[in-house]
Amino acid sequence: MNTTQGPANHEVVIRAINGWMMLPLLIGLLLADGALFISSVANKENPNVAMLIVTSLAFPFLILMLTGLFILQPNEARVLVLFGKYKGTVRESGFHWGNPFYSNGPQAMSGMRADIAANKPGNAPVAVRRGRGRNKISLRARTLNGERLKVNDKRGNPVEIAAVVVWRVEDTAQAMFDVDNYQNYITTQSESALRHLASLYAYDDGEEHEITLRGNVEEVSQALRKELQERLSRAGVVVDEARLTHLAYAPEIAQAMLRRQQAEAVIAARQKIVHGAVSMVDMALKELAEKHVVQLDDERKASMVSNLMVVLCGESEVHPVVNTGTLYN
Repeated sequence: MNTTQGPANHEVVIRAINGWMMLPLLIGLLLADGALFISSVANKENPNVAMLIVTSLAFPFLILMLTGLFILQPNEARVLVLFGKYKGTVRESGFHWGNPFYSNGPQAMSGMRADIAANKPGNAPVAVRRGRGRNKISLRARTLNGERLKVNDKRGNPVEIAAVVVWRVEDTAQAMFDVDNYQNYITTQSESALRHLASLYAYDDGEEHEITLRGNVEEVSQALRKELQERLSRAGVVVDEARLTHLAYAPEIAQAMLRRQQAEAVIAARQKIVHGAVSMVDMALKELAEKHVVQLDDERKASMVSNLMVVLCGESEVHPVVNTGTLYN
């Protein structure tokens, strides 16, 4: 099967004619055309037929030329397509004039219809794209707040995960011509990248120096941003930020995982308590021996160690029995 892809398009920035210069010129030509038309029919006995024909044809032409006026807001661009051929992109904001035969955005309208179809019942919800017309593309940073996905982590545990992606269009030619609908493309690729990322890492409690989803949020977010950038570069999109917004075990295993975490916490606490108790017992025996408070044989040392460990490691309050005799009674 041949999977060769066509050559990528690249943006060419051009300057459009100033609209404030063309507007009075076209209005003046319209007024002059109207005056010539009136003068050509003023003499009913001997009308100027040639002038009448010229002015009649010039009027719709001048009206058509007025439709070439367009406005670009800051961080907005217009892709100029003339009879199917890409001519360039206007990025400068302001009032401009261009060839009235430049395409007025059938791609944008078809993209909008595709978004509406994607939001029919039974399909995953996506953000509906509004038809901008005239092949206008916003260059502003936009946010994609992804839906919660249920995926399996590296160990096969089902988890719920979601991410937010901040992106913007950098190459308008690629966004317009290299993918069918760049907004749907971004939504689909973001979900695919997040699913792939979740399968590469364990949710928690990984091996030593292993990156986990919960314990290494920054590293995981950087990996997600890198993968998204590789996927979305074909659409001329730059990913400014990608970060996890939701991470949890799936409901069917949440209780079992909670009990496991509680057991691990209890074991860790017990280990710390035992370690502290052993240190305290060792310190007590050394202090008694160095200061010659009392001389204990091995049996009495063992008894003392046992009693101290019970006192230090017991969960409930210990009530000691006071020995009023000697140690050997």
